[in-house]
Amino acid sequence: MLDVSRQPVVQAIHLLKSQGFARDTGRRGVEVTELGSSETNHYYLIRAALDGLAAREAALRSNGLVQARGAKIIEAGRRACESGSHHTIVDADMAFHQFIYELSGNPVISKTVTPLWHQLRRIMGTAITADYPVNSIWDEHQTILDAIIEGNTTAAENLARAHGETAARRVEHMLRQHEITESAAGGS
Repeated sequence: MLDVSRQPVVQAIHLLKSQGFARDTGRRGVEVTELGSSETNHYYLIRAALDGLAAREAALRSNGLVQARGAKIIEAGRRACESGSHHTIVDADMAFHQFIYELSGNPVISKTVTPLWHQLRRIMGTAITADYPVNSIWDEHQTILDAIIEGNTTAAENLARAHGETAARRVEHMLRQHEITESAAGGS
């Protein structure tokens, strides 16, 4: 129907399964993997730990260029919030975190967290709702950046870790509410 051979489709499905986006369902084939509240929490907690490490290392290496580049990223993030576009908001958030990973000087952090971001991007895209405090996230980002610029390694690490843990709790709560609603609807 789409004039595509089986091999690239099979390879694409294999890639989606290896990244956790799809799973086998036996005879029914393959389906999109749903992320539950506890699995989502696990992704965020690992990200929080890596973000804390990256922020600590970035604070050790901070220089004058950090402030100017960081200010542009924060400004772009605030504009993204004003746009209301979930895609733009998630892209801006990822840009901030990638900036911190880059500043850390440790390329292994970025390599380690990149596979997580595939799932985190998916989670964030569904979690951003009308009542999701996207503007406050950029206040947190600003505070993390300020600690990095000041070279305050302990504050930078603690703030970045707390930022990830707060996001984990917020998203886990939203997903639990959704799971409860779905369970109640299915049980009637």
